[in-house]
Amino acid sequence: PMQYVLLWFEWYPVFVIFIPVYVFLFLPIRSAAAGETENFLERTAKIQWGVMICVYCLSHAPALLTLLKIPGYEHENGKLLYYFVLICELSDVMQYVFGKLFGRHQVAPTVSPGKTWEGLIGGVAATVAIGAGLWWATPFTPWQSAGMSLLTCLMGFGGGLVMSAIKRDRGVKDWGTTIKGHGGMLDRLDSLCFAAPIFFHVTRYYFA
Repeated sequence: PMQYVLLWFEWYPVFVIFIPVYVFLFLPIRSAAAGETENFLERTAKIQWGVMICVYCLSHAPALLTLLKIPGYEHENGKLLYYFVLICELSDVMQYVFGKLFGRHQVAPTVSPGKTWEGLIGGVAATVAIGAGLWWATPFTPWQSAGMSLLTCLMGFGGGLVMSAIKRDRGVKDWGTTIKGHGGMLDRLDSLCFAAPIFFHVTRYYFA
């Protein structure tokens, strides 16, 4: 919750370091002080990266609403958040569709057999084209919007791949059963987790 309190008060300098520095260091100190030495490194790493991915990375999506001050785009940040989420989810859908229609060559067979190069290339290309057409809802030009869409698609794909690898390691098919036939919420948000911090910081650095 503290990460989102920092968002509310717009404390950007603390927001960006609170979890990757303070929480990251506090967790192993707390375990060591409690004398919990069994599987110490593995257990600590799991908790650290769980917090990093599910809290820190994902918190950059709502950060688009409060921590970005873009000249000429005041009070329009809600559109940017909607644009980002739309591109992420649309990319997943388009990659699935192109993969089903044309998929032949798997990207990482042992990690996610359903992900193919044809699905990736076709899905990303289609999403980038749509993203470029939505430039008017963003502070970007059409070419900039295409570039941001491409970056979002690639990071989202990487996020899905990493989360699939973690599920394989844990021996589970889905992260939950909240959404019937589609797993849990994290199964739907895995691409956002990895794309959100990159989208946020690139936008802040170049446009804010």
